[in-house]
Amino acid sequence: MALPLEEKMKYEQGDQGRSFGYKAAGANNVDEYGLNLDTVEFINVARDDALNRPKIIHREYPPPTEERMPAIKNFIQASDAINRSLMDIMSDRLGIPREILRAKHDPTKTTPSESRVIRNPPRPMSPEEIAIGSHTDFGSLSLLHNILGGLQVLVPGTQTWQYIKPLPGHAICNIGDSLAIYSGGVLRSNLHRVVPPPGEQGKYERWSLVYFLRPAFESVMEPLVQSPLVAEAVKKKPVDIGNVTAGEWFSRRIKNQRVANRTGPETWRASRGTEHIPTAA
Repeated sequence: MALPLEEKMKYEQGDQGRSFGYKAAGANNVDEYGLNLDTVEFINVARDDALNRPKIIHREYPPPTEERMPAIKNFIQASDAINRSLMDIMSDRLGIPREILRAKHDPTKTTPSESRVIRNPPRPMSPEEIAIGSHTDFGSLSLLHNILGGLQVLVPGTQTWQYIKPLPGHAICNIGDSLAIYSGGVLRSNLHRVVPPPGEQGKYERWSLVYFLRPAFESVMEPLVQSPLVAEAVKKKPVDIGNVTAGEWFSRRIKNQRVANRTGPETWRASRGTEHIPTAA
């Protein structure tokens, strides 16, 4: 992140619906009105790239990132293993054979899974100013590490935002859109956002490290009705997103949150996830 902006922009993720690479502050909308822009910069490294270097699967990254690819690979492998273990447990609880969700996340196929380093600089911000707009995560499971506060979730059934306090030695795990859809709404992909860290924390740079486990690009997003629990949930509250793959779902959301692609409020709405899908709870 210490590179000149001009150098980082050579590796910008672009406006075509892929997120691998660098994203500058202000590149994304944070609301449907286009009145505010995000304040964070981050760099995403594809799981496929980190695990296959020196072979390039998706793209190249800034030299400091390439030099640290062995460490990034270790982080991704450890995070991936944790997320897959959690996913197996969720399969068991949902009554879905483990092999089904494992196949949706086949590690031998290309995937939008990625690691991300996020930097939000300290600067005067009003409590209403948003660093990262409210959203649901695109994929299945997100493993987040951060020290400063600022992460908030929308309490289900209310309009109240609640801080998630970082705990030493702990990571935060978010369920994303994919698992919400695969579970027929039994699992919830909660809306969350990042606001200025509260109190004295606001004086410091806020750094976060995340790994996003996502289905393979070609995996179809659909309720897994092989599970009686999921089948019953879908019978009561149908989940209909059309015949869409994880790659198409991911690309639509990324592309339509970009400022360069904005044509009006409809663009922001096209970037939304599963917040409109009824939950089984």
